[in-house]
Amino acid sequence: MRRDIFQAIADPTRRAIITLIALQAMTPNAIAEHFDTTRQAVSKHLRILTECELIKQEQKGREIYYQLEIEKMKEIDKWLEQFRAIWETRFNQLDNLLTDLNGKKKK
Repeated sequence: MRRDIFQAIADPTRRAIITLIALQAMTPNAIAEHFDTTRQAVSKHLRILTECELIKQEQKGREIYYQLEIEKMKEIDKWLEQFRAIWETRFNQLDNLLTDLNGKKKK
């Protein structure tokens, strides 16, 4: 079943897993050590993230390592870009307003 990436990142545990493996690949057991939940629950989150192609598995010897799929993360960033432009415009407007108000106070 193909899952939506935005449903996947809606869960705080899955976002935490993404953050954990952003810098280095980790085994499921190493990931599970960071959570106060069962290994099975972490495995379910890993499966969902894998199905969404946000992370990928790599077999190294007898161990499986999970690592972040950067290209899929770019898809999220691309979607957020439309909002980033709106936020920046509003912040700039607020900054200009505050500058004007501060200038009037000093006079």
